[in-house]
This record gives sequence, structure tokens and C-alpha cells, in this order.
Amino acid sequence: MNNVTSSDNQLPFAPMTISDNDFLRLTNFIRSTYGIDLSRKRQLITGRLSTTIRQHGYKDFSEFIDHLLKYKDEDEITLLLNKLTTNYTFFMREKEHLDYFCNQIIPELIRRHQKDKTLSIWSAGCSTGEEPYNLSMFLFDYLGAHAREWDTRILATDISDRALTSAKRGIYELPESIPPDWKKKYFTKNVDGTYTVSQKVRDNVIFQRFNLMDPIRFRRKFDVIFCRNVMIYFDQPTKDALVQRFYDATLPGGFFLISYSENLSSKTPYRRLAPATFQK
Repeated sequence: MNNVTSSDNQLPFAPMTISDNDFLRLTNFIRSTYGIDLSRKRQLITGRLSTTIRQHGYKDFSEFIDHLLKYKDEDEITLLLNKLTTNYTFFMREKEHLDYFCNQIIPELIRRHQKDKTLSIWSAGCSTGEEPYNLSMFLFDYLGAHAREWDTRILATDISDRALTSAKRGIYELPESIPPDWKKKYFTKNVDGTYTVSQKVRDNVIFQRFNLMDPIRFRRKFDVIFCRNVMIYFDQPTKDALVQRFYDATLPGGFFLISYSENLSSKTPYRRLAPATFQK
């Protein structure tokens, strides 16, 4: 890679310009490889990448994209994804959804799995970890003293290494919506006012980097798949293909939950149970 330089005629913090051809090359690569449609995000791309590209020694977008497409360097791809994907989430997000999970889905799954006492739940696009930790807390609350008899470990995946690193640390500023008893049961307060998720809850989540455009070949099929606020970045054909892969990875009678801001097309193989909640 080149030595660190800055463009001669540009201010250090001014966004670089990107040609139509380079913009098309970059967005096509991101969409075909990761399913993320940034074709209307030109300003976001130049705003978030310009300084980083300069810091890594490239004189312009064209040189960076040439190198990216030729070598597909893992570190540079990770940098690109970390800069362009928004990892915004929080505890108790879309609480009505979580209430349905707690009041309808968990009791059904517990009845189904009385013999094997094993649940299979996937948080796809887990971002910084609040969702899978949240689900674990609901499971522990429901099972109570019987929780130790069950394997409720949740698979949590994301394409962002930065998000996964943050998720594994499990340190957060908690919203007021967190139940007070949860703060005592499932968190430890830190001196700076943040909270660390308890070891028991962290041990219940398996974090793994995974690209949702790849074939889904996990060891088990899933009782529940959460994929909330992820497919908003995908075009319709990409979304339809992903939903079919999710369906194939769902156990008969299993559940699929998306966010309230999303919709599935009429082609979906799932049947609708409630807003943003589907079943195989």
C-alpha cells in the first residue's frame, strides 16, 4: 500500500469527489457481495470514506477501488463495511415485538422442546449485541430456576467486525426502558455509569461474523430467526432471495421476525402471524 499522503489541492477534511464510473464500480461490488444497496448513497460514501482513504495513502477513490477490486484485501473490506454500515440498535427496541416473543413464542417453543430442552435462535444482523442479549434475558426470566436445564444459546451474526467486537465486550449505556430488576440481575454497573452484561448472559450468546449473502449452512435449523432493520438496505430481488434462504433454514413451525419498518413481498413462503412476525 502507498505511504500516507494528502491531496495537494484539497483541504485535509474536505470530502473527495468520486466519478460516476468509480461510484458504480464500488456500489456494484458492495451489492453483489454483501447485498447492501448504496446506489442512492453517494454523499454517505464520500463523507464516510474520504478521510480514511487519504489516511491509508490513496490519492483518490479510483486508486482505492482499483486496489480493492483487484486484491479484495480482507482488512480493507472490513474497513469499508465498518465505515458504511450503520450499527444502530438499543435494548428493548420495538418492545411490542419483544412482548410477542416473550408471551407467545417462548411458551410455544418450551412446549415443543420439553424432551430435548434445546432452543435454536438466530439474531441475524445483531449489530452491537443488544438484541441477542435482550432475547437471552427474556428466556432466563421465563425459565427461571429451570434455565440451567436448557440450552438456550443464541447465534448472533453480523458482517461488521467493529460491531461484533463491541458486542462481545457487552458494555452499554442503558435506556430507561430497561426494567429495574434487570439492571440488578443481568448487569454490573461500572464507575463511569455504563453497565456490563453479566457473564451468564454473555455466555448465552455465540457471536460470529457472517455475510447474509452466503449460503446458510449452520449445523442446526432454527426455531426463531430475528432479522430486524437489516433488509432495509437490500433491493427487492436480494431481499426475496434472502428470505427464501431464511425459510429453508427455519424448522417447520418456526418463526421469522423482521422490523416494523419492513415488509415481505407477496412471494414470501412464510405465513403472517402478526405485524412483522411470520411462521413456517
